[in-house]
Amino acid sequence: MRVTAAVLYDVKKPVVVEDVELLEPGPHEVQVRWAANGVCHSDLHVITGDSPHPLPVVLGHEAAGVVEKVGPGVETVAPGDHVCSSYIPSCGKCWYCIGGQPTMCALRDKPRWFMFDGTPRFKKDGRGLHHYLQVAGYATHSVLPEESVIPIRKDAPLDVVCLVSCGVLAGAGPVFNRAKVPPGASVAVFGCGGVGLNTIQAARLVGAGKIIAVDVMKQKLAWAEEFGATHVVDASQEDPVARVHALAGRGGVDFAFEMVGTQRTMEQALLSTHRGGTCVVVGVSPAGAALYRPLTAPAAAHPHRKLVRRRPSAHRRADADRSLHERKVQARRADQPAPAARRAEPRVRPDAAGRGQAERHRLQLSDDQPDGRSASPAAEGPLAPHLR
Repeated sequence: MRVTAAVLYDVKKPVVVEDVELLEPGPHEVQVRWAANGVCHSDLHVITGDSPHPLPVVLGHEAAGVVEKVGPGVETVAPGDHVCSSYIPSCGKCWYCIGGQPTMCALRDKPRWFMFDGTPRFKKDGRGLHHYLQVAGYATHSVLPEESVIPIRKDAPLDVVCLVSCGVLAGAGPVFNRAKVPPGASVAVFGCGGVGLNTIQAARLVGAGKIIAVDVMKQKLAWAEEFGATHVVDASQEDPVARVHALAGRGGVDFAFEMVGTQRTMEQALLSTHRGGTCVVVGVSPAGAALYRPLTAPAAAHPHRKLVRRRPSAHRRADADRSLHERKVQARRADQPAPAARRAEPRVRPDAAGRGQAERHRLQLSDDQPDGRSASPAAEGPLAPHLR
């Protein structure tokens, strides 16, 4: 089957939008027609070389679409089902999954750029192409392991729910699952992009008291207030650590979340917590990055801070007894619309065109460049300006 995909052949070079061959799904695999895929900074890390990855690769991991075909043995989805991608597989059978840590699943011990049999489903001129995180959402169609798709209700707009596959739960999961922020706690969020905004929204949902948003861009701080921040700090204008301390009182916040992935912001987030506070690092750092500098005097005076790395369980709730059969039953129940009283009110209201006010760009793989240039297969692809 011929499909269109955005392929990265060399680091620090634009992706190439071209036709490639997609093979049939094998046992316990599904073929999905993607309707939408978010543009995530993790994909940019691969393009810049900050996250080394085998090449060539079809990027994209924040996707939603419709199942078109299933291979032998597939039990949890059927053709016609609407699904979100899950770039962290969970078999539901290994000791990690049974023990309540499904995102530490033993399936992660296998290479994450091919199917579980060690072979690709994309080819170009007879050459295999890697699947980024076994999703490869920057394509019109893809083949994934059954464990990499999550059934969703059919009335959910796919161009919105694709963001749940990464940005929403990468931001909200650390609040719910790792930090377990209690009502009334004080929270600081360093970095108010797509992930950070969802951290703010989750903190508001759990009833956090003070929610302090830190960024260097005024527009992002405005969005942070829309998503639930009670205070904002412009780190380009003042010392964010000192300002967070002043706003929080008691020597800092209870919980700080770092969403950027730089040494500087990780140190700032840690120093913004009080003695006994917790800093959760969510941002993806370049390969080889480390916190190696001596901490400043305030940190030395208060050594009882806890720095933790977000567990991948942020992307799926730990559920020790969630078997494949139960997933199938839950998937069928998910087709039923949720009770109106339980639907959360959106934080970003759509404008007259139906787009969220915080949305910046929507692109088709075949679209022209934003500056009017044509996107030929040999030229920069339409995603290239947004992946730099």
